[in-house]
Parts: sequence; C-alpha cells; structure tokens
Amino acid sequence: MVKRIAVVDNTKLKDMDKKKHIQSLCPVNRKGDECMYFDGNKLFIDEPMCIGCGICANAAPDAIKIINLPEILTKDPIHRYGENAFALYNLPIPVFGKVVGLLGVNGIGKSTAIKILAGILKPNLSNFEKNADIEEIIEYFKGTEAQLYFEKVRKGEIKTAYKPQHVDMIPKQFDGKVIELLEKVDEKKQLNEMAEKFELTKILDRNIKNISGGELQRLAVAATFLKKANLYIFDEITSYLDIKQRLKISKAIRNLADENTAVIVIEHDLIALDYMADLIHILYGRESAFGVVSKLRPTKNGINTFLEGYLKEENVRFRDNKIRFDVKSAVKVAESMLLTKWPKITKKLGDFSLETQEGEINSSEKIGILGENGIGKTSFVKMLAGEIKPDEKNLDLKIKVSYKPQYLDSDSDELVMVVLQEAIQKYETELIRPLNIKSLLLKKINELSGGELQRVAIALCLSRDADLILLDEPSAYLDVEKRLVVSKVISNIVEQRKVSTLVVDHDLLFLDYLSDRLLVFEGEPAVKGIVKGPYDMEKGMNSLLAKLEITMRRDETSYRPRINKLNSVKDREQKTKKKYYYA
Repeated sequence: MVKRIAVVDNTKLKDMDKKKHIQSLCPVNRKGDECMYFDGNKLFIDEPMCIGCGICANAAPDAIKIINLPEILTKDPIHRYGENAFALYNLPIPVFGKVVGLLGVNGIGKSTAIKILAGILKPNLSNFEKNADIEEIIEYFKGTEAQLYFEKVRKGEIKTAYKPQHVDMIPKQFDGKVIELLEKVDEKKQLNEMAEKFELTKILDRNIKNISGGELQRLAVAATFLKKANLYIFDEITSYLDIKQRLKISKAIRNLADENTAVIVIEHDLIALDYMADLIHILYGRESAFGVVSKLRPTKNGINTFLEGYLKEENVRFRDNKIRFDVKSAVKVAESMLLTKWPKITKKLGDFSLETQEGEINSSEKIGILGENGIGKTSFVKMLAGEIKPDEKNLDLKIKVSYKPQYLDSDSDELVMVVLQEAIQKYETELIRPLNIKSLLLKKINELSGGELQRVAIALCLSRDADLILLDEPSAYLDVEKRLVVSKVISNIVEQRKVSTLVVDHDLLFLDYLSDRLLVFEGEPAVKGIVKGPYDMEKGMNSLLAKLEITMRRDETSYRPRINKLNSVKDREQKTKKKYYYA
C-alpha cells in the first residue's frame, strides 16, 4: 500500500466556487464517496481514501499537494500541525560533547524540530486532539538514541538554552538597554567576558531598539551563552554578520560542546556549518508539506551527501541534480574587452571615510566583493549605481546600471506579477522558473517573506536592460540550496546577455561558486574603508584569509571550500607557503 499525505493551504483557496469545482473533479467523489470534503468553509482531503491521481493538485498547484512518501517512513509523524498540514518525521539527536548541525532547505521542518527539543513545541504524534506526554514520546522512540534523550528530559536532567532564528523580534519583546537584557539572563555571571567576546562592550548602554541587525545577532548569541544549560540550540547565527564575525561565533560555538554539554545548530552558510559541526542531520522532503530527519553523519560526509542529493543508506534521492564546485584557485581571468572603469575616488560619510584605487571591470565578468561590516561596501556600490556621489566629482561609468540594494522595500501593495512584468515576458526560463517565482505572482510585495522578497528583487534586478548589474547581499534570507541556484542564475544571465556583475556578500562559499575575480575591502570598520582590486581569486582570497588567520582547502569529493583546522598539518603547511586559499 502506498503511503501518502495531502497538504491543503486554504489561505490560497479563498474562492468558494473554485473549491467546489476542485471537489467535483475528484474521481473518488464522483464515484459517490467523500475523499474531498468541507468543514465549514475549509476544504479537506481524506488521506486514506485518496488514490493519488493528482487532479486536484493540478487544478490548484499552489494550494494543494499530494505526496507519495518514501518507503522508509514506517511510523506516523512525530508532529503534524493539523489535518492536511505540514508533517515532521523523526527528530535530530543531541550528542553530548558534539556540535550537531541541521542542514536542509527552508520550510522542511528544521525550526519545528528544534522547538520540540527545546520544549517550546509539544509534539502530537499526529493526534490533533492532544499533545503527546513524555511517556508516549519515549515509547515512540523506543530502541533509539532519542529514547535515551527523552528519558533524561523526563528526569529533569536537560536544561535548554535556545537562540531563535528571528533576532529582529528582540526589540519587540524587550524594551531596555543591551546591558539590562544581558543582566537578566546572566546565570553564569560572565557578562563582561561575553560582551567582550561578542563585541558588545561599546553598545551596552544603547537601547535595543537602536542597534543594528548584526548587533542584535551577537546580542542573541551572547544571551544564549550566558544561560546555564546542557543543551544549547542556535537557529541561524550568520544572518547580518560579516565573515570575520561568522567565524568568531562559529569557533565559540564549537568550543561550547563538552562531555556535559550538547549543541545543535541550524545554518545555511556551509563554510560556517562545516567549521562548527562534528555531525550532521540532513532534512529532506517537500517544502511546506513534510520533512524527514535523516540519520546522523560525520560533517564532511553529511555536507557532501547534501550536495549529492542522494541518501545512499536510506535509498532516497531528494534532488535531481548534484551540486559541484569548479576548481579555479590558480586560474586567472583571460583578457577580455573592458566594460568600464572607475578612477581613484573618496567619500566622507560622517566620521567614516572611503577611498578606492583605480579599478575596472571587463565585459561578461562576475566580481565578488568581500569585507567586514561597516567598511564601505554598500557605499561603494551605491556610488557605482549613482545613488550617492563621490566627494570630488560625479562618477559617470558611461554604461547602464541595474542595482539591487541590501535592504529591500517591502511596503508596496503591488502584485509580484506587475512588478516582474518584464521578467515574465522575457526571462521565464532564465529567471522565473529557476527562482521559483511562479507561485508568488499573485501575492502582494508586502505579503512576501524575507526569502521570497529577496528572490523577487534579484529577478527584477537581473531582468532590467543594463550593462552592469550590482547586487548587494543577494544570499540574505535564502537557504543553502537557493543560494546556489541564485549563483547559477546570475552566471547564466552574465553568459547569455554578455553583461557584468558586482556582488557584495558574506557567504564565502556563495562567492567562491560565483566569482571570477574579487574586490577586497580593508581598513577599520566605521572609521575607514579602502577598496583594493579587483584581484584574481587566489590573490583576493589570500588577502582576506591572511587577515582572518585561517586557511582553506578544497574537499576532494565535491571541491567545495573548507576551512582547515587551526594548527593542523595542512593549516601550518599552507601558512608557511603563504597559500591561504586552496594550496
């Protein structure tokens, strides 16, 4: 017997006549049985009666999903949000002395899983009438490592500290100064130490409502560290942080695990996740429909399996294509036609000053931009876009420029299909399909999530008639799979239309996957920024990694970039040769 689930989103089926029409199409209903039925104004599907014909899903693809589940799923879900709603199968296992990473696309159940582990969400074992008690959960996991964990929960031996994903909610939940929040949670009496570790000492007396996204992220991490717990859970630590801050926090989290402490992290920056985690759970399934937590794997194997798209032991393929990285560490970009160049320019912004060397960009070229927060990357891109002017004179690149800003305007009540009219007409195959925008076309801009808004903004920027495309942090709010899709989409547009692009981002793997050359920003954040390059990839990455005091190699299977363990043989060897990037 084929096991399947049906997911119905009634918020996307508002027209009652359409619901009744869909119901009338069901072959089971037409025979006289009631597979599709109404409860009030809501349409539901009786899953045991469903024959999986897919007629209803074809009639309303955005609202209805009929999914045949993998044969490996023999148990009911650990949690389901309701009839015909999202279902999660299995849970990640905390391991004392280890950092366990969760890897998967958005909408696949990662946050649901850790909320259950943190005790924030009570699982229902698919019984919508009541939550499961601890004895039922232990019985559900009988014979597995999860049984031992929940037995410790029953005995009161697990205390959890949880850093939530959405740090921008903190100012809405706490009114006061940074130091007041830290004092409130400081169970370890280490406030000063953590404030220094996470670079918060200069903002301790500032109101939380007046600090930046990066400062909120570091505050949330510090507050989690200050709690006395033996299970620490971090839901996405890299949002709003530059590469230096990402690695610093990743190192701190890696050192947090000991024989009495378990750590779980969700992260979309594969380099940071690889650096932090000892073990990996892959989550697969169908976005917003169901998610499955795979068995534990060593980090290297887990990430490579995710990129492969195939779980060998489970015999499950969850992606049609493999993701592989090109080896281009020592390859210099061939001479090509000059597109434009900029002179040596300066810009004073309050107490901050930015200066650039002369630079140029060739036609059909992709240049990545790297540097710390507050070092002038966005200001530089805005000057190229004509949004702000240099101090000396106007900057005329003598070409058409399309610009996607870092912070996206979400106030518009215009429909996505109106905003992306030109993209829909000209670039259905190149933009709309790969960025999965079709399902968003009838939504208003102000109804979009952060990731959806990002994809729409990228499509809009790439669809405009331009010679140079400027993208400021296009990977923000996107999961790892969509980041690599966006990278591929950008590359294809550059190749097909013979345009060029400058991309600001903090995800080293994303930029490594995309870039031909690099601009590197040096200086002191909030004081002075100096633009250097463009350099070839090896020189640009060497310049950055030397300052971070880390070295990177390529994985021998997927060729993805990986950080060497500090003071390992490989790390010492590359530093001796001053080859910080893929020696």
